[in-house]
Amino acid sequence: MKTCLFGGAFDPVHSGHLMIARAVIESCKPERFVFLPAACSPFKIGQRNLFTAEERMEMLRVAVREMEHAEVSDLDLKLPPPSWTWRLVEHWKKENPGEQLFWLLGMDEWNELHRWSRLDRLSCELTFIVCQRSEKKAVPRPGIRVVFMECPEHPASSSELRRLLEEGKPVPPGWLPEAVLTLIRKYLAGRG
Repeated sequence: MKTCLFGGAFDPVHSGHLMIARAVIESCKPERFVFLPAACSPFKIGQRNLFTAEERMEMLRVAVREMEHAEVSDLDLKLPPPSWTWRLVEHWKKENPGEQLFWLLGMDEWNELHRWSRLDRLSCELTFIVCQRSEKKAVPRPGIRVVFMECPEHPASSSELRRLLEEGKPVPPGWLPEAVLTLIRKYLAGRG
């Protein structure tokens, strides 16, 4: 079975994440496309999320409800922080033996891949799918299996969304699925 894993904070999940996921599902045809919200990135230790793990899980479940082949896993949220990709893949393979694994990432992450822990182990376990923009082409790395694909661009950004939400400013139209925006309003209202 061909499975694509998409890890990230998803704090919050936005329309750009979903557009990229749909493009990968359509182009690479995985039988499973799994969103994996991270407990805490090793590169973001000390930074807090705006939304709790449970809230991020609920937003993701609502966001992917109508997306064929898509699902959400809390595997990384059950593991002790920080969120090491190699450890997550190791656990995933134990729970899902025999799957052909792909890991979706963007150009920024691809360019920082040399900083990832145990990259040699990861490169044996999976193939990376790198979303690149038409004006910037990614460069292959020796010994690492990779599929480069052009992904649609979307202006939404989780960091910008958090800033707007924390400042009580309106979210640009189309940046969040309506069901996710409804949940966000509920969460923020509950905090008083």
